[in-house]
Amino acid sequence: MAVFTKFGWVKRNHILSQQGNNFLQAPWAGGIILIVCVAIAMLLANLPATAEWYHHILHMQLGLSFGGKLFPEAMNLEKFVNDGLMVVFFFTVGLEIRREMSDGQLSTPKKAILPIVAALGGMLAPALIFTLFNSGTVVANGWGIPTATDIAFAIGIMSLLGDRVPISLKVFLTALAVADDLGAIIVIALFYGETPNLLLLGIAVLIMVGIYFMRRMGEFRIIAYLVPAFVVWILFYYSGVHATLSGVVMAMLIPTKPRYSRSYYLHKADVIENGIKDADKIEDEHEAEESRMYYMRRMTQISNGAQGMSHRMEHLLMPYVNFIIMPIFALINAGVHIPSAEYFNIFEYTPEIGSIGMGIFFGLVVGKPLGISLFSYIAVKLGVAERPSGATWKMLIAVACLGGIGFTMSIFVDNLAFDKDTQQEFIDMGKIAILMASTVAALLGSLLIVLDAKREKKIIETK
Repeated sequence: MAVFTKFGWVKRNHILSQQGNNFLQAPWAGGIILIVCVAIAMLLANLPATAEWYHHILHMQLGLSFGGKLFPEAMNLEKFVNDGLMVVFFFTVGLEIRREMSDGQLSTPKKAILPIVAALGGMLAPALIFTLFNSGTVVANGWGIPTATDIAFAIGIMSLLGDRVPISLKVFLTALAVADDLGAIIVIALFYGETPNLLLLGIAVLIMVGIYFMRRMGEFRIIAYLVPAFVVWILFYYSGVHATLSGVVMAMLIPTKPRYSRSYYLHKADVIENGIKDADKIEDEHEAEESRMYYMRRMTQISNGAQGMSHRMEHLLMPYVNFIIMPIFALINAGVHIPSAEYFNIFEYTPEIGSIGMGIFFGLVVGKPLGISLFSYIAVKLGVAERPSGATWKMLIAVACLGGIGFTMSIFVDNLAFDKDTQQEFIDMGKIAILMASTVAALLGSLLIVLDAKREKKIIETK
């Protein structure tokens, strides 16, 4: 039987899941699974026995045929993942940004200023470095690739480093990564979309305005938001604005205010707890169990209603995003076919083509920590922000190196920056540079954090 208190209940299934799923609950678990999926994708794309099959699967057509026309249009497996499943990923990113802006580290100017300024520096510096290598070349449009940070990998590595990283810096990097995601979304919307179909976009906007007023009128049923969200996705898909952005926009429209107040919840919890006790007194065991089940279902309804829909949906979707959608994204997008060893020569430069590899590699490994650290230092020295408590500048620089882990968002932008029909070679070389740079950034950041932690420990011991 469930155990009730005024502040909630503990379900037996939750207790069992805590005992059996420690790996899946670890902050670094998603990163480990992504690394495994990257390795599998690279093998599938390059082994003679699987390479042809792998690329055939990627371009397999999906959708419904009406009169010989595919709907959605040009929807193969790769596009379904990048324009379809990734909408859910961007939806959870939007929910996370909304939460941080409403009651998290971006909720007040004092809290938000440092991570926002740091994120801005962490985007401008890599973009500038990429442009220095590639200005005026055919790959110049790839400047947005090294501007993004993969929050899952960065936070996962920090969790593996334990108490070597001050809590304040963990909070700082998390808030920075959220602000960085918001910046990446803006970059994608402004610079990597097609010329929009204003009619379809206008219809989508009207639907979103309707959703806004529906929320204002107190609509709390999830289905009332999911159906128009699907319609908005279709309109975005055909309008020329990247379809994944519909997930972010819809996330901003999901209600954060709970249906039931705290006092109402506490009152109902007492009523239901008394009902459970009364059910235990019923002599007929079948009738008693039916009564208990009724009160348990009622408690679930009341508890769900006492949480904001945005909060519930974020926690509901996060496991699916981390352990299904992101691994599928890695399997589909990280499988780069390498015809020769020349693909690994990312430092090769030509005046016509430039060097996409150098732009991405140095943008992530050098530009990210440089921009984050420099902009943070300037903000603190100007007095508009405060340095995270208990953190030295050396430790902040070390943590900033982890911001150079681009992976998911960088690969996503890499797919948008170049034409798949005529510039696939640039897309593939960009992915290799992203994987190499992310690996170096992770190792460099981890090494600097460990060394600085040891230095601080020695200083403490000698005092």
